[in-house]
Amino acid sequence: MSNPTKLLISPKTRMGELLDTYPELEPVLIELSPAFKKLKNPVLRKTIGKVATLQQVAAVGNIPVTEIINTLRSEIGQQLYEGAGNEADINTDKPAWFEDGKISNQFDATTIINSGENPMHEILNHLDKTGDGEIFMLTTPFVPAPIIELIGKKGYLHYCLEVEQDLYRTYFTLTPAS
Repeated sequence: MSNPTKLLISPKTRMGELLDTYPELEPVLIELSPAFKKLKNPVLRKTIGKVATLQQVAAVGNIPVTEIINTLRSEIGQQLYEGAGNEADINTDKPAWFEDGKISNQFDATTIINSGENPMHEILNHLDKTGDGEIFMLTTPFVPAPIIELIGKKGYLHYCLEVEQDLYRTYFTLTPAS
């Protein structure tokens, strides 16, 4: 059992910091969700791990963040988490502003993500080319929770749709079309 005082696991704990501190938790995470098998890719783990919090990872794995935290905490001997769930706010319900015909720009980040690179620069370039009332469509191999959070801070609305296993489309708009 690890030293439970090294790092207190919470929704804001970054994945990279967690696995650097407690590498023995990697198989525990992978067992929680097949989506976490991507952690085995060292380059992806290094890039996503720096920015993704457990709250965001919970959205990717479609698991309540409290379940992830308490599973991990029990493995290393930390007291169970009793805080509010604070689930990542991922909109999966089709919003009124969404229309296929409004998609003016799209980008598939799958190849870049799967190679372990960070696609954020390209995503922001495409987003900047999307006008008011238009929709930018982003394709990724998992729910892009850290990207959704960052773009949301810029005032964008989103809608995330699972097309099939390991294929997600997230739609962003700055100003919903009237």
